[in-house]
Order: sequence, then C-alpha cells, then structure tokens
Amino acid sequence: MSENPAPEAQAADAVAGETPAAPHPWTDLPAEQFSLLRLAPLPVDRETGPRPLRFVQLGRVERHAKDLSLLRLTIQVPGQRLHRQNNLLEVWADHQRKEVRFGPDKGLSVEPANRGLGRFLMAQGIAWARKQYAHYQVEGGALPTKDNFNEAARARRDHALKAQGFTIEYSDPLQLKPFYSAPRVSSLHGDWHAEKVQIIELLDAAAMLQQADQTLQEQDVKLRKLEDRLERLKREDSGLRFTITCLVAFSLFQAGLLIWIATR
Repeated sequence: MSENPAPEAQAADAVAGETPAAPHPWTDLPAEQFSLLRLAPLPVDRETGPRPLRFVQLGRVERHAKDLSLLRLTIQVPGQRLHRQNNLLEVWADHQRKEVRFGPDKGLSVEPANRGLGRFLMAQGIAWARKQYAHYQVEGGALPTKDNFNEAARARRDHALKAQGFTIEYSDPLQLKPFYSAPRVSSLHGDWHAEKVQIIELLDAAAMLQQADQTLQEQDVKLRKLEDRLERLKREDSGLRFTITCLVAFSLFQAGLLIWIATR
C-alpha cells in the first residue's frame, strides 16, 4: 500500500477540518419560567418617539453542569415579532476557568428601546451571577459598533453599562471601537430603574385585571345612564319641537284671522 493517503481521503479530511463546531446543547433552550413586566409611561423622546404604558413578558431558563452554568433571559413584546438575537441576554459561567461571560456575542439589542429594559436584563443577570459566582472574573469583550454613529444611543449604552459597574474603553480616537470590562462579578451592580420597569407578580396581575374589569363595569353603567338620559332628552326635545310647531301654526292662524277681521 502507498504511504500517501488517497485523494478521496485527503478531501474528506479537508471537509472535516472545515466543518464548524456543533452548537452547545443549551444554545436554543426555550424559556421555562415567565413573569409580567410593566413598562411605565414616559415622556416622548426625540430619538425613540412615544413611550406609552406597555406590558411585556420576561422568560427565564437556567441550566447547571459540572463545567458550565447558563442563565438565559428573553423579552417578548405582544404583537411584535423580533429577531431571535433581540431581547436576549445570556450569562455563561465557566467553572473551570472561574469566569463569567455576558452575551450574546453580537451584543444586547432591546426593543422597545429607551425604556430601561437593557439595564433591567443586565441587572437580573448580574444578580444571578453574584449569588453564586461573585469571586469569578468577568470576561470582557468588544461592544457592537451599530450604536457608535448615533451619539444619543451610544451615550445611553455607555451610561447603562457604567451604572452596572463595567468599564468602557475606546481603542481609537474616533471612539468607534468600544470595549467593556470588569475585574470580578462582585464589582458589578444588580440594580435598575425600578420606576421604569416593574416586575408584576401573579397575584398583582390578577388584581390589576380584576380592577380593570370592575372599572369597565362601572364605566358601562355610567354609559348606559348617559344613553338613557340622552334618549329622554331626545324625546323631550321632540315633544318641545311639536309644541313649538303647534304654537307657531296657531299664531299664524290667529294673525290671519285678525287681518281678515280688520279688512272686512
């Protein structure tokens, strides 16, 4: 047999070498726990437009193994379909390297924007990591550059990350290549603007629905009373119109009669 491998074998090895690594089994885990979030109404923003009262759903799933742990948070907006990488935060804890990584790799993209959701997701991820892995190091990385050409969006992003305890550095004078870092998980802060984003518990949500139903019933009773009053006023108006018409006709008759008597 020849010592050189056959061309077919070389081609097979080349294809095998180019085959990308299989994704981690936890990559596409669906949410298992759900909560209701209330987005408080805020003044209209020049960049992002109206910010009315809204309710969105928070999905949560976590997994633990000997080498890795994962927390995945997702936000679902009613009546709006988003890309799978939007409204997604992942926190990976590598127990061998004693390191925590925040993802996804393409950066945190949140809709609706400028409502406090980005900082809320980061706060939830940090609180989860601090509870068990506060001594782990934080894996830094490059931030996506899509917001670098919008001064307001970049300022909001940098402010939110710095408020959570991250350090933002730019490797170029034009500030187009940002990097985030932090020494350890314990140096991060798990707080957010609670007046902007509020977690609604199940009983609170039920109470809100009950109050809304009661308010609707009260409004329905008031509406029926107003409709009855309007119908009564319409009937009275019709009666008054008939009376006025009769009085006008009688007055015209009397005037005609007086004219006839006067001319006789």
